[in-house]
Amino acid sequence: MPGFELFGALEKKEINDVMESGVLMRYGFDGLRNGHWKAKELETALRHRMQSKHAQVVSSGTAALTVALASAGIGAGDEVILPTFTFVASFEAVLALGAIPILVDIDDTLTLDPIAVAQAISNKTKAIMPVHMCGSMADLDPLQQLCNTHGLVLVEDACQAIGGSYKGKPLGSYGDLGCFSFDYVKTITCGEGGGIITNNERYYTNADHYSDHGHDHKGKDRGAETHPFLGYNHRISELNAAVGLAQIRRLDEFLAIQEKNYAILRKALEPIQGIRFRKVPEGGVENYSFLSFFLPNAEKAKTVQKSLTEAEVDGCFYWYDNNWHYYRKWEHLTQMKSLGNVSQEVKNQLPDYTQADFSKSDHWIGRTISCLIKLSWSEAEVNERASKMATVISKGITS
Repeated sequence: MPGFELFGALEKKEINDVMESGVLMRYGFDGLRNGHWKAKELETALRHRMQSKHAQVVSSGTAALTVALASAGIGAGDEVILPTFTFVASFEAVLALGAIPILVDIDDTLTLDPIAVAQAISNKTKAIMPVHMCGSMADLDPLQQLCNTHGLVLVEDACQAIGGSYKGKPLGSYGDLGCFSFDYVKTITCGEGGGIITNNERYYTNADHYSDHGHDHKGKDRGAETHPFLGYNHRISELNAAVGLAQIRRLDEFLAIQEKNYAILRKALEPIQGIRFRKVPEGGVENYSFLSFFLPNAEKAKTVQKSLTEAEVDGCFYWYDNNWHYYRKWEHLTQMKSLGNVSQEVKNQLPDYTQADFSKSDHWIGRTISCLIKLSWSEAEVNERASKMATVISKGITS
């Protein structure tokens, strides 16, 4: 990743189709399109590739999460359980609906700890949102069992893990709803875009309407369409969809390159004493977009990450100090910094995260380094990188 590294003729062809017609909007203007419906084609491709009955593409991964939750009826006062390690969009989507993000600890999968989830369920909980961070997945079976027991919706945030699988099912297709991001730095990109998949026809219909101001999309006269319920504008453009259409056709190509490069790096690091790789749940297959591993303690992890940067091994992240992906730097959430007034209901119900004990998450994230796997590396570049990483990490552990 990311998919933009290998932009080429296929992406240009799909974009040119749109520009030659001049129709950049996904709905309407039937007679001017020359038969091109890129968003619809992307939805068909996404549905088939992810083995789902329905797909809806939207303007971003954040929009996908928001629309998915709204489609399942999640709203004011409802609690959604999600992990301490994610991108800020996960809790932003929850708050946008007036719902309450309930953060819980992760385990050595770097995703939701099912034991912590079970302890966090209340009579206001409506959904569990596992986030498949850095290309690998949560332990979905126990999370699904919790949903079944308590009548909850399982919403997979697979924004960073498209192409991975769990027990033979593509990530995103295991739960009630699955969400993807197609932003500029994802494995496949639209520039900006997102997608939702589901086997639930009601959720799909809701997503279709909600993402376009509540339009019911019946008939061929957009001006005559009715609005069964309130909606908002989360539409994708035809230009963005055109890029994504080309990229999703190349997904398996990208995954094969990532797996090859990942394997070279991992093989070089496996002999190092004191290194431990992230746990992948039984039956899970990563999408190989990141190689994540634990060092003996947080001090060594921080030192090694700094040494890797100094050795010009770029793209190796120490999440513990990251502003976007780990709870410790989310002051805008913990202090409810908002341009407009946050509802009193949210203020009253939101946990006091300034006093929260997420030491179990700190134990894992404090020791974690995740290294991005690029598509554009030559074989020589991957091998050189593997050698540098092994040398730096070995020295860092023993020093």
